[in-house]
Amino acid sequence: MNISVPRPVVLDIDGSVGELPNRLVLPLAEWQEAIRFGCSLATMRRFTAQLDAQLPAQYGTVFTGSGDFHHLSWPLVARLKPATPIQVVVLDNHPDNMRFPFGVHCGSWVRRVAALPFVEHVHVLGITSHDIGAGHAWENYLTPLLRGRLTYWSMGVDTGWSRRLGIARAFRGFDHPDALVDAFVEAQRKQVLPTYLTIDKDAFAPEVAHTNWDQGRLQLDHALALIGSLRHGLAGSDINGEVSHYRYQAWWKRKLSAMDEQPAIDPVQLAGWQAQQHALNLKLLEAIAERG
Repeated sequence: MNISVPRPVVLDIDGSVGELPNRLVLPLAEWQEAIRFGCSLATMRRFTAQLDAQLPAQYGTVFTGSGDFHHLSWPLVARLKPATPIQVVVLDNHPDNMRFPFGVHCGSWVRRVAALPFVEHVHVLGITSHDIGAGHAWENYLTPLLRGRLTYWSMGVDTGWSRRLGIARAFRGFDHPDALVDAFVEAQRKQVLPTYLTIDKDAFAPEVAHTNWDQGRLQLDHALALIGSLRHGLAGSDINGEVSHYRYQAWWKRKLSAMDEQPAIDPVQLAGWQAQQHALNLKLLEAIAERG
């Protein structure tokens, strides 16, 4: 019997996602200035309304382009409204749980997903960014950490400050990726919930996928093991982290983006980076299909 695989969906905002088998492309380039990096809640509501109108009833992994669009995982999770709880598993080099007073942006959306009533827990895996270190502790939204709704899985970051606030249980620190992956896989043996999986490819080492953000240490085998541990099926999934550059019209987006110190894109190497990204997308899609 042939089992049809749900079509992957490309939210084509920045033109960065390559050809995918049987893909469905939603042309959304007119939204790039409005939602890239961050946007107001009103803008997100308008974008979500268009997304809801265009997405089919059934679809597979959603590709959102650059990591500058990772906050689009929020409406993609929120629209599920499952009858039973789910967990959300995030592969990312950053916590994406940082304060942002102007609405929501690519580094602040995790707090909103953790607050959804049907999300039991959010795991962010692969963090090497010092966004969770003592120097940036005040920037992290503490509520999901205090309430036991969010866990950071990191490597090589001193998070001793969490003990002083009584939230050390929300921080899992490791010396290398193998130990992190082994611990998560073991923890998943007791997990019975379906999962929403979102992957920002900046969690990978540059030799696996070159992005224009600071990058982590995961290898492809680590990601495949993490995906394989999600044994109770996927409620949904998305992938971002494509190589993409954009010149903002809004001054405040130019300023905030510059503060994040994104590495410049080398035009000489861009084609090679995009080919590397595309090959990784196909491998991730295959692994995710096995969990679906």
